[in-house]
Amino acid sequence: MRRLLLLRHAKTETDAPSGQDQDRRLDERGHRDAAEIGGWIARHPPLPDLALVSPAVRTTQTFEIVREALTGAGPAPKVDFVPELYGADPALLLTAIRMASVTDPKQLMLIGHNPGMHELALTLTGSGDEAAKRALADNLPTSGLAVFDFATDDWNDVLRARHRAQTPLHRRCPLRRDRHRGCEDHFRRLPRRQRVFLGSWEGCGEAGGEVVLATDETQIEHR
Repeated sequence: MRRLLLLRHAKTETDAPSGQDQDRRLDERGHRDAAEIGGWIARHPPLPDLALVSPAVRTTQTFEIVREALTGAGPAPKVDFVPELYGADPALLLTAIRMASVTDPKQLMLIGHNPGMHELALTLTGSGDEAAKRALADNLPTSGLAVFDFATDDWNDVLRARHRAQTPLHRRCPLRRDRHRGCEDHFRRLPRRQRVFLGSWEGCGEAGGEVVLATDETQIEHR
């Protein structure tokens, strides 16, 4: 099995003191959310062997907080800061995965930016759980994590797979405090502090996975 984790950076300040987008830092909520998603990863092994991280301040900080949350759960992931991940489109993200496959990590995590991360996640979902795809359709939010497990021991099989997004993808069901429209029978409330949406789908071919999306609007978990 090979696992791919796509993690968008946590919530940031609106502007950096320098005025440069790459210098934007995590805000207070971003620090909390990054720690929460890092804790989730720690509780759901196997853990990443290698992390490819955009060198922007916000992605670097997100990785450092996640790495700290993984302490004690297993070996610390190796990290490679890849300049091409800043603003990368799906094609460049796949190129980064292809280059990382030379060392053959069994679990690979990318920490980057929208829209590329969101578009790649949409492409990889293939067919499967409609609730998860609806939740992902509009956005991969800050601290949003998409996890893909592929039933292969060769990353090249993953990269050669003819992944496709569903066209058209349904727009996300409105997340309400009283319900998740269209999915009421499949969801239950979580405490307010837990800001995750969990869903599962069958990916392309034999792939499968789950999507973890941070949300401010409600707290629900797929059973």
